[in-house]
Amino acid sequence: MSFDRRLVLLGLAAGLAGCASGRPSNSAPLSRADWAGLDFASWTDVEPEYLLYPGDEIEVATPSAPELTRQMKIGPDGRISLPMVGHLMAAERTVTELERDATAGYAPYLLRPEAEVTLRLAGPLKVWIDGEVRNPGAFDMPGDIDAHQAVVLAGGFLPSAKPNQAALIRRGPGGVRMLRVIDLRPRHAEPIRMRRGDIIFVPRSTLGELAAFFTQFRAALPIGFSYALNGGYAST
Repeated sequence: MSFDRRLVLLGLAAGLAGCASGRPSNSAPLSRADWAGLDFASWTDVEPEYLLYPGDEIEVATPSAPELTRQMKIGPDGRISLPMVGHLMAAERTVTELERDATAGYAPYLLRPEAEVTLRLAGPLKVWIDGEVRNPGAFDMPGDIDAHQAVVLAGGFLPSAKPNQAALIRRGPGGVRMLRVIDLRPRHAEPIRMRRGDIIFVPRSTLGELAAFFTQFRAALPIGFSYALNGGYAST
């Protein structure tokens, strides 16, 4: 599943707005007021129906014509190739949806064109880590890990990070997007298991924002003013 960076930033803004209002920050779901005007649904821990993904290994069986049964891996472009049918888009579709498309593709050629799709092996669990981490980007998760461990894979937090106000964006049931603020500080982090397509955005701390401001406007500062940022403090 893909999300654009603008959506992540909007979600972060909503989370920080909730913090400013005095709402508890430790893994608190955002209220409707927090995300009003943004395309986020109410948070739920109910897992949505599985969507196929590039790299997944599947079997497409045709019981009425076993010779057409194929085992294959979904390509990087999200497509598979079936005999007689040709290319079909498989990524971002449920098993049921792909069965329906394959059945329709075989309909002109088979008297009983029912197709049965089986997920044999799921591909890598890919998530996105962005914001104030050392190596932001997309990562393949090495098994069942939580949100804090995912940030460790991204090199950990920068000194300017505000880990207790990180934003988690996730696909919910029906494909809706959900957002909540999570606390990723060591010994405080809730063990939130990562799901495929999750986004974690770590915002800057107040001092981190000041550092960026001072760097940008250093030439305009009064003569004799000096500053240093080291370990999260400023001195003059």
